[in-house]
Amino acid sequence: MNTEPLHIVCPHCHTTNRVRADQLGAAPDCGRCHRPLFDGHPVALNSEAFERHVGRSQIPVLVDFWAPWCGPCRMMAPAFEAAARQLEPHVRLAKVDTEAEPQLAARFGIRSIPTLALFVGGREVARQAGAMGQADIVRWVQAVLASTR
Repeated sequence: MNTEPLHIVCPHCHTTNRVRADQLGAAPDCGRCHRPLFDGHPVALNSEAFERHVGRSQIPVLVDFWAPWCGPCRMMAPAFEAAARQLEPHVRLAKVDTEAEPQLAARFGIRSIPTLALFVGGREVARQAGAMGQADIVRWVQAVLASTR
């Protein structure tokens, strides 16, 4: 049983919280805003929130780079939402609207959307372009994480 504290960034107020690894599944709340740290929904990130979640969180962060006008992005959204319910609390799922945050898209060289990027320890470890179903998203994330351990 791992009792080491992990840094978990709140999806609501973006405050960094310390949560024991063995307590992740116990529905921890944010120490600042008192809302759940995991609610089964991807968190929408702007540039500042992206830096906090990817840079400070000690759990992997799966980011969906998307745009509102993108048909495949809209088609994949429910699958990504369902994957959040399945992968949390061990992986944070997040969305970056490339229209609203073009500097993030440029920084990561996003050339097609949707693109999923998996970050571990603040750095990108894998990328997958194109729409995917829930089972494929979950399988891909689990396979990548298994190979990086």
